[in-house]
Amino acid sequence: MLDVAFLCIATAVYFEARSEPPVGQSAVAHVILNRVADPRYPDTACEVVTQGPTYKWTLNFPVRHKCQFSFFCDGKSDQPDKDSLAWQSAVTMTYGALTGRTYDPTDGATHYHATYVNPSWASSKTKTVQINDHVFYRWEQ
Repeated sequence: MLDVAFLCIATAVYFEARSEPPVGQSAVAHVILNRVADPRYPDTACEVVTQGPTYKWTLNFPVRHKCQFSFFCDGKSDQPDKDSLAWQSAVTMTYGALTGRTYDPTDGATHYHATYVNPSWASSKTKTVQINDHVFYRWEQ
């Protein structure tokens, strides 16, 4: 049985990077782990993945398009197709990141974005690497 932290990371990898090669999927998993290790972020993988503002009338409903990880508040289902090859790849890359079997290809990144967007926060971070369609950044201490 998979634990909840594993499932939170694997789900994020699935939705954020399922079209990326394995190294890109591993990179997203490592960003989550880097945030967990950074005192500026929540202490658990699930809290990192679901971080973002919620509506005042309920803490369980995120403000659309305002989350740290876009899949969580895009208004679509957060249930991956667990029988797909993409889910199996996300699980494999998550396992590698959690067990130390894969290196961090992002050099400590805590942020990333797709190449087709230019977020305002990017200029205040140190770019570490681009992997396919994602650009990764480290937030210096």
